[in-house]
Amino acid sequence: MPTATALFTDRYELTMLAAALADGTATRNCVFEVFARRLPHGRRYGVLAGTGRLLEALPGFRFGDDELATLRAQGLTDQRLLDWLAGFRFTGDIDGYAEGDLYFPGSPVLTVRASFAEGVLLETLALSILNHDSAIASAAARMVAAACERPCIEMGSRRTHEEAAVAAARAAHLVGFDASSNLEAGRRYGVPTTGTSAHAFTLLHDDERSAFRAQVDALGVGTTLLVDTYDVEQGIRTAVEVAGPELGGIRLDSGDLPTLATRARQLLDELGATSTRVIVTSDLDEYAIAGLMAAPVDGYGVGTSLVTGSGAPTAGMVYKLVERDGVPVAKRSEGKNSVGGRKRAVRRHGPDGTATAEVVSDAPVEPRAGDRELLLPLVRNGRACADVSPAEALRHARAHHERVKEALPAEGWALSRGEPALETVTS
Repeated sequence: MPTATALFTDRYELTMLAAALADGTATRNCVFEVFARRLPHGRRYGVLAGTGRLLEALPGFRFGDDELATLRAQGLTDQRLLDWLAGFRFTGDIDGYAEGDLYFPGSPVLTVRASFAEGVLLETLALSILNHDSAIASAAARMVAAACERPCIEMGSRRTHEEAAVAAARAAHLVGFDASSNLEAGRRYGVPTTGTSAHAFTLLHDDERSAFRAQVDALGVGTTLLVDTYDVEQGIRTAVEVAGPELGGIRLDSGDLPTLATRARQLLDELGATSTRVIVTSDLDEYAIAGLMAAPVDGYGVGTSLVTGSGAPTAGMVYKLVERDGVPVAKRSEGKNSVGGRKRAVRRHGPDGTATAEVVSDAPVEPRAGDRELLLPLVRNGRACADVSPAEALRHARAHHERVKEALPAEGWALSRGEPALETVTS
């Protein structure tokens, strides 16, 4: 049974619908597009994430007795509106970029074709999912790039809303994070999960040795021991004494991480634990990870900076009506203008396979060698085009992201502020 999602929306969508039902415009054929006018300041690209979650949510976007009773209780008593909602299910078409693809200013990452009544209802659902997940994925992709193939673990559940934590773990895994601490993300989406202990476990015991012994006895010598509760060097010595040189890893969660990691590696090697991994955590972001590039670090745990606005600024996507009964329509407000007409989009590539431009047009785009069509059919007549499980959809998106990021121009990988890596050519 799909999770009920119809009330995950803004009231103004229902008031617009009520007025459109009253004056007869609700049945007009419309095209809505989702796009970002700009990337967050200084970002070179964005990563589209959340499409799979949106398709999961769509079947549950129905107004049953409970939802209708809630609307009445909140003062929405227009009987024409309530009767229409009682019979509603989305029957339109949706096209979009494949989840995991890169996007740039003006990229029409989602296109909804339906009556005004049906299309307008999806605005908040689509934007709340795509804006959140794309922000997380875009930030996480920069961290994966900065890590230079060293593994990253998502561990931000304690810093955000419980459902946002699951979505964040999914979005981070999509772009290359190896695992998450979030068990629900493992259940829903097959994201690998991991976790050992916090400082509280060490403090529970009479001494560090007792805590390490208990963890090794429970989890085996392959576990990762947190060694910075008291003195880092003594913690490392005790960890190796307890687990032996086959200890899986140590974790550093505070202090001057480059210096501590270097000393930790030296000490582990001196103690014969040459294969023991050094894992670092402690409010890491892409800049801190890049700063650890020369340090002997084997993996990163990332939390706060990934799941909060400071590290993952909003994607800034909007949902705009661009066509009505085949006629292009556009908003002309200063700074918030839109381009009318349903768009086509292709990504141009040079002979070496490097992406060179994003071409967005309200007319068919004359094909060239190396062009890749970006808009794919996602929903037809209200039904998803692909019948895949949530975990399989995530695997497909992760694989697609791995492929398309290889075409990003070299300047796109820079962490410094700069212009978008690709120019969006609009015609």
